[in-house]
Amino acid sequence: MNEPSPPDESTLTEFLTPDWGFCIRSSKKHEEFHSGLQEVEVHDSQSFGTLFRLDGHFMTSEKDEFFYHENLVHMAAITHDLPRRALIVGGGDGGTAEELFKHPSVEHITLVEIDQAVVNIAQRYLKRVHHGSLDDPRLTLKIEDGFAYVQANADPFDLIVLDLTDPGGPSTQLYTLEFYRACAARLGDNGIMTLHIASPLANPMRITETLRLLAEAFNNVVPYLISVPLYGGLWVMAFCSQRADPRKLTAEAVESRLGERGIRDLQYYNGAMHGAALALPNFIRTILPQ
Repeated sequence: MNEPSPPDESTLTEFLTPDWGFCIRSSKKHEEFHSGLQEVEVHDSQSFGTLFRLDGHFMTSEKDEFFYHENLVHMAAITHDLPRRALIVGGGDGGTAEELFKHPSVEHITLVEIDQAVVNIAQRYLKRVHHGSLDDPRLTLKIEDGFAYVQANADPFDLIVLDLTDPGGPSTQLYTLEFYRACAARLGDNGIMTLHIASPLANPMRITETLRLLAEAFNNVVPYLISVPLYGGLWVMAFCSQRADPRKLTAEAVESRLGERGIRDLQYYNGAMHGAALALPNFIRTILPQ
């Protein structure tokens, strides 16, 4: 067994708490610059392939993006009977759009990304993440603030996916009750919203507070738990709707819908994993709002 080499200038580190984090060794740095909104980096790595960071936080990588994007999208899209119109807030890497387009009923996606640099980086380096979805004629890209867009736009959507950076900087307003209520108004009774929240080990109180706010905007708020290697391990996401509930779908029903829609190229999500993500361990239950 080879001994790991000590950290050096090629070691990319992200701290989840002041005393706990993880690192990935960069084999090549492609880009590092400030976009005017956030610090942008693109690296190659042996374990994750090409990876992308914003403000020192790992965002996505070629080799593990499916852990995040498949679970963020398909829990909602499979639960919905026939999703046709979707809104992505954030998601400039194109991975969420790529998963949504796997559903043949999806006719149009609006992607609202605040930073053009993120889209440019994705087009240049992350083709194995978006697989051309950013150039799909069914996608409308808007470079603007997601909070302002949702408040000003009255178009209805079947699905809203919040594919955001962690709270802070440009995304701060996107973690507020005002924004969640605006999203709920765009969805109506039958629409579904999903979002990622945080690590239950590093930020349990963020999970508690976010779920509490979501419950003031939606009748059904269902947390679920997955693993995202690039984010340091376990991660909580949330399913939000006025009527829809992913817990009502059996594993067999999920597999049936995947088959009917011709979705076969998934690396993580399936009927069994749908239920597994919804089965919360006791330590997660203790941080849910009462």
